[in-house]
Amino acid sequence: MQWQQLVRDVSVSGRYATSAEAERVVLAVLTVLGGHVSGEERCELARLLPPQAAEVLVQQVPLTQPLTAPAFVDAVADRLAPLSSPEARWATGTVLTLIADRAGESLTRRILAELPRGYALLFGRAELTPALAA
Repeated sequence: MQWQQLVRDVSVSGRYATSAEAERVVLAVLTVLGGHVSGEERCELARLLPPQAAEVLVQQVPLTQPLTAPAFVDAVADRLAPLSSPEARWATGTVLTLIADRAGESLTRRILAELPRGYALLFGRAELTPALAA
């Protein structure tokens, strides 16, 4: 995947008016995501992304304690100010869903396993929990 293709995909999927707006969204989400993915998953994800996107991802220092999903969206909103929280959720979900589709189920599951509960929907996946025994 090339950088322009990623930006185009985000532009179409997120219904952004310009490629500049879509590029800004991609950079913001990847910057925040870079602090949340580490180890082999980080390396594997970086290999799947265009070089410009991979660079943004790996330049971030991994956090010792990942943000909750709502705090992650708020961090994206801060980078995209003056976006509202619903707009930031849309932007985050657009980028992370495309990344998850590119990464495939196995890598996406491993990334989600590193994160607190609540991220699955941002990656376009259902978050299923086991039923409680009666």
